Parts: sequence; structure tokens; C-alpha cells
Amino acid sequence: MLAFIARRLAISSLVLLAATFIMFVLVALSGDPLADLREQSTPQAQAQMAARIKSLRLDVPIPVRYFGWLTDLFRGDLGVDKSGHAVSSQLALATTATLQLVVLATLLGAFIGIMIGVVSALRQYSSFDHGITFAAFVCFSLPVFWVATMLKQYMAIEFNDWLRDPVIPLWVIGLVAVFAGLVWASIYKGRWKGKLTTFAIGFAVTAVVLYALSASHWFADPGLGFPFILVVSLAAAAGASALVAGWENLQPMYAALASAGVGALLYQPLQPVLSDANLLSILGLALLTIVVSWVLGHTLGGLLRRQAIPLAVFSGLLTGGLIFVDRILQAWHSYTVSVRNRPVATIGSETPNYTGDFWHVSLDSAMHLLLPTLALILIGLAGHSRYSRASMLEVMNQDYVRTARAKGLPERTVIIKHAFRNGMIPITTILALDFAGVFSGAVVTEHVFGWRGLGAMFTKSLKEVDPTPVMGCFLVAGAAIVIWNMVADIAYAYLDPRIRLS
Repeated sequence: MLAFIARRLAISSLVLLAATFIMFVLVALSGDPLADLREQSTPQAQAQMAARIKSLRLDVPIPVRYFGWLTDLFRGDLGVDKSGHAVSSQLALATTATLQLVVLATLLGAFIGIMIGVVSALRQYSSFDHGITFAAFVCFSLPVFWVATMLKQYMAIEFNDWLRDPVIPLWVIGLVAVFAGLVWASIYKGRWKGKLTTFAIGFAVTAVVLYALSASHWFADPGLGFPFILVVSLAAAAGASALVAGWENLQPMYAALASAGVGALLYQPLQPVLSDANLLSILGLALLTIVVSWVLGHTLGGLLRRQAIPLAVFSGLLTGGLIFVDRILQAWHSYTVSVRNRPVATIGSETPNYTGDFWHVSLDSAMHLLLPTLALILIGLAGHSRYSRASMLEVMNQDYVRTARAKGLPERTVIIKHAFRNGMIPITTILALDFAGVFSGAVVTEHVFGWRGLGAMFTKSLKEVDPTPVMGCFLVAGAAIVIWNMVADIAYAYLDPRIRLS
């Protein structure tokens, strides 16, 4: 494995080196970096032109200029832009902004898309499968700038207006309840009688919940509360245990339920600590949650500790996440007042000159992330769902899956341990490319939402014929592609034991 990684690093470094040379030559030939100064007639123009020529090495041939840039790069210096500002500091800020914008959207889009694709494959040719296929093709065909514009209009402007009097009309409750009932009925695998029962339950539960939220003006001052956190955390722990270990193995379920229960019972004692929280204390609580959950999984897992420990850690972190969300929702009302009742932002990464405690600042960042994240998720999950569906359908027809079923293994074991693991092999390639593309920046999305990330920095530098920032952005994107391709190759060996890297 180490020999393979070293060989891949050497080859990839040579490829990246050649790519940087080609990119440098193309940028150098794309325009004149002195064009803006040539149009000026001020006495300082000549001095500024001479300084720029010296800083950008414009008085030497392009190959010599490239080797000068490469020498500075090996010394840890990315150079300066046309204005004389260091590229490294600009690149650090742009990379941070892009990661905030795209990483969460990529993770959620991949997770939701893969789960939808797997369920769609297991319900092949059902109404759920047809509906998901239609929705995926629609989302995949939509241009991101149109999706972003619609989100700004209806999820920000219209929604902010609605929050002044957050009452859901009865006809909206009815439509949403019908849609929810149809979704649950399409997932149900059985006769029409069972589908009708499922539709009725889904319709009734959705209608009651929406009516209760509307009547209580929950959207004006939202929160989760201890009962909700307790029920959801225990249900999620039981569901995850049944999915991974099965109902017949109770020890992993006991560990997961204990982890979720302990976390939920600490809801009230943690409130004074969370009232004066900061990022360091939140990370410390998360680390403590992992340690306590690990101990519970190791203690209660018995002979099935390998399954119990991850389940306990997942349940503990999920419960902690619910408590975190509840606490941040408690700051919603005061935050809404502080931003003049326009909480959902349409542009930028933060409210200018906004000050507040940890929860208000976090909520402000979340509201600025909401719309661009939704836009990227809607576009991204369509492709992931189609790829994962096709991969699962191909795997489900393989001989080893039929053999596993013939041996009498439970369907859960056949799907998770045999089909899903092998079906993830081609998806790994797509995921690696997606995560590598994160570092290229979401150019269109950043432009629509006024986000100053790598994409905006790259396009701005290209327009202004500023070669050094362009090379900095290209270097980050190229290095990310090299690293994530290697991660994909290593993941292949884990997912498929037949693959040997030598």
C-alpha cells in the first residue's frame, strides 16, 4: 500500500507540474496585465507600470517567468497580485469561504442522493421509483442560476414576509399532507389496501403536525424541547441498530439506546453551560460525547462490540446535535428582531457589522448558508441518486447476491453487507470527483449569492488578467483532485477485498 501511494504521488506530482505549466502559459497569453495602467495619463502611471513589471516578471519570457513562480512556490511564496497584495492571504480567505459554502452541500447532497437511489433500486418500477426518477431528471436539468433565483424569491423574500404572521393556510396544509401521504404510500411495499392505510396515516400525521405548528405560531419562536429530543433520539438509535445489527441482536441496540437516553437526559443540565458557549466548548462537549458513547458501547456491546461502539457513538452525536439545534433555535426570535425581521439572507456570507453571542453569530452564518446550500443540494443529489440506483440494480443481479439469499441470510444482511458495499465502488469515483471539485469553487452559485470564494476569485482574476491569483486557485484545485483520486483508490481496496494495490 505504501509503495502504491508513493508511486501515485510521484506520478500525480508530475501531472500536476505539467498542468501548472500549461495553465501558466494560457493565462500569460490571455491578455495584457498592464492594460489598465496604459490607459492612465497620470505621472504615477509609469512608476506603477515599472513596479508591476518587476513584481510579475513581465520583462522576461514566459518559461522563465514560470520557473520563477515555481521557485517561489517551493519556498512557500505564492507571489502577489497586480495590486501588490499577497496571494496566499487572499487564497486562504477564499478557500475558507468556499469550504463553508460547498462542503456541507456536497456531503448532504451525496448522503441524501445515495439513500434515495438505494431505496429507489429496492423499489424498482414502483410508484416511488417512477416519482424519484422524474424528480431527479427535472432537478438535473435545471440550471443552477435559475434554481438560485427562485430560492431567493420564494425561500427568502416571500418567506421573510410570511414570517411576520406565520400562519399556514388550510389549503397549503392539505396539499402538503396529500404529498406526504403519497410519498409514504409509494415507499410501502404491499397491496393497495396497505398503501391506502399508509397514505391515510401519513396524511393525518402531517396535517395534524402542520396545523399544530401553525396554531401555536411555532415559526415565530421555534424550538424542539426535551420530549421531542428524547423520542427522536431513541427512535433513531433503535432504527439504526435494527438496520445495522438486526432486531435479533439486542446488545448493540441496548448500547445505542443507552447513549441516546443519557444524552437526552442531560438536556436540562446542559442549558447553563450552553448559554455561555463558544466553539471550543462545543467541540469539547462533542469529544466528551464520543468518549462516553464509546465506553457505553464497549460495556454494553458484549461480543458484538464492533457493531455496538459505532452505533453508540452515532446515537450520542445525533442526540447532541439535536440539543445543539434546539439551543440555536432558542436564539431565533431575538436574531429575527436584530436583522429587522429578514432572517433568511439572499447575499453574502454574513450580515455586515453584525455582533452577538455564539448562538446569534452561528444562526447568522446558517441563514446565509441556507439558500446556496439548498441550490447545490437540489442539483447534486439528482446525479447521486441516479448513479447509486443504477449501481445497486447492477449489483442486485450478481451471482453472489443470489447465493447470499439462497443461503438464507436475512434481506437486511444481503442488502447492507453484500449489495450496498459493492454498489458503492463506482459511486466512490463520483464522490471523489465531487469532493475534489469543491476546491474549484461553485462559480455560478457564488456569483448569484455574492459569495467571495475560490470561484469568484478565479473568475475575477481571469477577467483582470491577473495571473498569480489564477495560478493559486488552480494549484488548490489540482492538488485536491490528486489527493481525492488517491483517497478513492484506497477506498476501493476497503470496499472490495479482491482489489490488491501493489
